[in-house]
Amino acid sequence: MSGLRESSAELTLREITEANRAEVEQLRVRPDQDTFVDGVVSSLAEASATPASNPWYRAIYAGDTPVGFVMIANDAPAQDKVIRWRYYLWRMLIDSRYQGRGYGRAALNRLIEYLRTRPGADELVTSVVPGEGSPLGFYLRYGFETTGEWFDHEQVLRLPLNAETARRNPIVGPTG
Repeated sequence: MSGLRESSAELTLREITEANRAEVEQLRVRPDQDTFVDGVVSSLAEASATPASNPWYRAIYAGDTPVGFVMIANDAPAQDKVIRWRYYLWRMLIDSRYQGRGYGRAALNRLIEYLRTRPGADELVTSVVPGEGSPLGFYLRYGFETTGEWFDHEQVLRLPLNAETARRNPIVGPTG
């Protein structure tokens, strides 16, 4: 794994199967980030427990190496009891060994590529726990905007999926 190079690794979002599940479940953020994002195992359990929210999850791969995990509510129904937004970035994590290499931005780029194929996907909403070590700055730099809303104890952010967002975050090269 030490040979993994961000510039040469093709970043993809792949289904989690019995063949890769154990390896993907081992992905972890840094210990100081645990309070800001749930792990893969608990995320998959939450997805299984809330099928009405249309969870869609993938492993984030750089080449043949799993480096992260992403989960969205994929066209959640308006009457959903868990998720209030149609397209909601429910979970995203990059394993501590691979942070700082551009994989988070590249994974969002890939996710947005996918969302642009979905009916009525005009914005992506997420929420973050604010505080020291929070991913809030990452999302704001990407182009998410604060909404002034709170979802439980998390600050709600939205990313319009329009031409301006595409201009600010062009999908170029293997890692975006």
